[in-house]
Amino acid sequence: MTANIPKFDTIDNIKKAQNYLFSLQQNDGHWCAYLESNVTITAEAVLLYKIWGVDNQKPLHKIEHYLRSQQRNHGGWELYYGDGGDLSTSVEAYMALRLLGVSIDDNALIKAKKFILSKGGISKSRIFTKFHLALIGCYDWQGVPSIPPWIMLLPQNPFFTIYEMSSWARGSTVPLLIVFDQKPIFAIEPRIKLNELYSEGINNVKYEMPSNGDWTDIFGQLDNLFKLAEEWNIVPFKEQSIQAAEKWIIERQEVSGDWGGIIPAMLNSLLALKTLKYHRNDPIVTRGLNAVENFAIETHDDYLVQACVSPVWDTAWSLRALVESGVTPNHPNLIKGGEWLLNKQILDYGDWGIKNPEGKPGGWAFEYENRFYPDMDDSAVIVMTLNQLELPNETLKREAIFRCLRWIETMQCYNHGWAAFDINNDANWLNFLPYADLKAMIDPATADITARVLEMVGSCDLSIKGNKIQNAIAFLIKQQEEDGSWFGRWGVNYIYGTSGVLSALAVIAPQTHKNNIEKAINWLVSCQNSDGGWGETCDSYKNSFLKGKGDSTPSQTAWALIGLLDGGNAINKFAENSINQGINYLLSTQNDIGTWEEKQFTGTGFPGHFYINYHLYRHYFPLIALGKYAKFYLA
Repeated sequence: MTANIPKFDTIDNIKKAQNYLFSLQQNDGHWCAYLESNVTITAEAVLLYKIWGVDNQKPLHKIEHYLRSQQRNHGGWELYYGDGGDLSTSVEAYMALRLLGVSIDDNALIKAKKFILSKGGISKSRIFTKFHLALIGCYDWQGVPSIPPWIMLLPQNPFFTIYEMSSWARGSTVPLLIVFDQKPIFAIEPRIKLNELYSEGINNVKYEMPSNGDWTDIFGQLDNLFKLAEEWNIVPFKEQSIQAAEKWIIERQEVSGDWGGIIPAMLNSLLALKTLKYHRNDPIVTRGLNAVENFAIETHDDYLVQACVSPVWDTAWSLRALVESGVTPNHPNLIKGGEWLLNKQILDYGDWGIKNPEGKPGGWAFEYENRFYPDMDDSAVIVMTLNQLELPNETLKREAIFRCLRWIETMQCYNHGWAAFDINNDANWLNFLPYADLKAMIDPATADITARVLEMVGSCDLSIKGNKIQNAIAFLIKQQEEDGSWFGRWGVNYIYGTSGVLSALAVIAPQTHKNNIEKAINWLVSCQNSDGGWGETCDSYKNSFLKGKGDSTPSQTAWALIGLLDGGNAINKFAENSINQGINYLLSTQNDIGTWEEKQFTGTGFPGHFYINYHLYRHYFPLIALGKYAKFYLA
């Protein structure tokens, strides 16, 4: 192998990147960076603060400044960087500014109104936007889908219980059973109306479920029946259902006050408690409101709320990047981080146990506290990270790894892949419910999660019983696209998916699936940009023609390089020109303090509907790529 990049330049850049990453490590050993999404999270937090009457405790002028700073020249607010503006996001930002006392004659709202009306107005916005407006009388509850509370009482059956919903949908929906049943309209100050945002005029609004002209219209007809039952007060087992939902919410609150580690579940649970007339000083409410505040970021000018926090994820990848780039595995800072991770292993049973009674706990979650919802991705990455470290108590480390492995083994789905949080959670009909316009009601097995598990098994020299590994490999091969790429569910998008599978096949089946590896490498090479980097727009989730296309970013360039390096090493055939160009892109775009800039959103929450800019993706993935390059080319 040859390299056309000066060895010492590369080593110096790696050292700068390592020093920068060390500078971000917190005293107890962990990392946690800003998890950037869109402004709806903060807008909905404003609404919650108003409803609970705690807004006077918040820096409202900073929230206003943040919302104004995120408005784009076209007048709208974005779902992700550079998307041209999103209707629902813009409606919620407009609502929040009005709640903060901004006049409809303010120039920012005049521009926003024009943008919103050009996109069809409130009537064309998503269900969750309409739901939040209904809470303050700016939309009629008649236009919000009904969710019968009696689904809480359904016994275990092969068709439907709440555990057929994804963990994030379940955590958000159970509290809404209470809110949607009661349909509250909260009197808050200032009282606002948003009539100016109905493009058809407020008197012409049709508060009804949309008709699609196909079999899914049956859900609209069912919704009419549910609403009729509500009107006639003949909802079966209503009191028992509401009590069951309330009990479920309380049981799943963490000591830290979180619900599910995500803001939607937290906000909805607090709305449910308000609907049930809990007092603001009730300890459950107090903990919940404090948890929301813990997700907030306040600077000199701004105050915003994150959708989630990522300390476990960021810590695992930061440690892995440092080891991959040459830091000794027993470095004191790495030991501190590894021991912090060990202490975060979850030994409690969570919701996953409902459909997996044979499994024993042992996974890790994404957040500081989330004992009900460990996930496969974090768990597999942490096992690989711990395996690379040398800790003072190696026996404890190995036991933690094996406990996690045994849990993951029992979470394999019947189609032989792995999902993020649950097992066999693939009832796709749920995505066609009127309530489900985000199309994120389920958690099916995916190529990227399955690849992560297989990479863990292969790279850590672990074993899983029976034919589970071979079946999982077959699942991956079946998922490969004709052009050689793989879809990326949890990162944008095909570059992410393809890189992950290449790293997995490289350690689990390099010889038997050489052709699949070569095909994937060729696809990555084919979509390299002229500047040497790689990039892919979030729009590739909606338009497959955009696969692998977009402005170059550090994180996506790193993913492509990691795939090319791992895949090339496995088959002893490197795409040298592409690799060298990619490394040159990373070296030339690294800034003086040792990191990279990245405005694009390359993390995925819900494909097509919710995206994330992980502010450390632009750093630890390039560092891993540079480390692998140095190991393969410069050793």
